Amino acid sequence: MRERLRLAVPNKGRLVEPTLALLHDAGLVFEEHDRSLVARVQNFDLDILFVRTNDVIEFVGDGVADLGVTGIDLLSETGSGLPIVRELRYGRCRLAAAVPTDSPIATVEALAGHRVATAHPNTTRRYFAERGIAVDVIPISGAVEVAPRLGLAEAIVDLVSTGSTLQMNGLRPIGDVLASQAILIANPDAQVERAIDLGAIDTMLSAVLAARGRKYLMMNAPVTKLDELSGLLPGLESPSVIPLTHQGMIAIHAVVDADAVWSLLPRLKAAGASGILVLPIEKIVA
Repeated sequence: MRERLRLAVPNKGRLVEPTLALLHDAGLVFEEHDRSLVARVQNFDLDILFVRTNDVIEFVGDGVADLGVTGIDLLSETGSGLPIVRELRYGRCRLAAAVPTDSPIATVEALAGHRVATAHPNTTRRYFAERGIAVDVIPISGAVEVAPRLGLAEAIVDLVSTGSTLQMNGLRPIGDVLASQAILIANPDAQVERAIDLGAIDTMLSAVLAARGRKYLMMNAPVTKLDELSGLLPGLESPSVIPLTHQGMIAIHAVVDADAVWSLLPRLKAAGASGILVLPIEKIVA
């Protein structure tokens, strides 16, 4: 058995930068180079393999890598059934069915009997087959958006993030086929044989993910205001309360959603809080 774990990650594309950021934020120390295929992690028994995006799933499935970072859309397309260890909350997009803006087709059901061009033929076939909609799936490898304009198909199924690419190509979405994001997948044998090691990697990553989008609040307040302030502080658990030297005063510590901070601060002040500190959180281990 290999002593060091192997994690396969894409070497190009939209998942590269957020994946590297997640690994570094998790405390893994390594250097990545444009021409390097393997990065050796200095503070953990882990090697990071930089491979083609479409090869990540194969590497993990064959046992060349124990873990891999890929997208739900790619895992669905291969139909490999590899276990998903964790959703990584970045690289969010969707496979959407779309038609030309002047098309009379308004729903996916109305595509029955029509041609649908896509670079995700397996996922597309399963989607329509499960709904009993007979379509002719036309597999193409690129430039999916121009297929209707070239007369190859009446509709497309393609990855959509903001929808601006569809609009630029005179297309409008009529339904979502699949929601996708980055995921951590595992080799089934490694999940059994190296469960503790894989669990350690998962804990590292999940601690960073849990901390993202959260802030740590610290404030002083009269003890008589505790109930009112506690009611304003939804978080992971009940806020921590610490007595202060000044009689009748307490310190309140709480973890809150980052998006709620700026609307929360005026209400905390109005309820009697003072000396409010807003601090970033590096990691949260549940």
